[in-house]
Amino acid sequence: MLGRLLLSAIFLHEAWAKLTGYAMTIAYMQTFGVPAVLLPFAIAVELGCALLILFGFQTRLAGLLLASFCVTTAFPSHTRLGDRNQLLHFEKDFPIAGGFLVLFAQGAGNWSVDAWMKRRDPDRRLQFRSIFRRSVQRFAAENATNRKMESDT
Repeated sequence: MLGRLLLSAIFLHEAWAKLTGYAMTIAYMQTFGVPAVLLPFAIAVELGCALLILFGFQTRLAGLLLASFCVTTAFPSHTRLGDRNQLLHFEKDFPIAGGFLVLFAQGAGNWSVDAWMKRRDPDRRLQFRSIFRRSVQRFAAENATNRKMESDT
């Protein structure tokens, strides 16, 4: 839980900084050739995924999204590797992405909404698979029936 708190704190802070300094963030993004229309998406990913990770809900998905976000944003944002500060930020993006990949692989742990939901209904995943399988089978049967009717006419 402490690890999730520390990882999510970075992105909660960054999302807040982008929201409160929106115009300045757009100017910064444009210096790297990143279109301003991506800023709302970046804020949504940072804020949404950070909250999901903080509470441990849908942690694997949020971890994968933020790992991808870290790697993807490292390249256009921190390319001036001759600048020690830029190099440091570039290098930090990859270990942070690694932390998120650990969350993706291992899940949120026992102190999380994901674990609580699993304890509350351990067969939930199996029930979903069963419902999904029946839906696919029903769709296939209806599709086969429709094709047969079309071929008969």
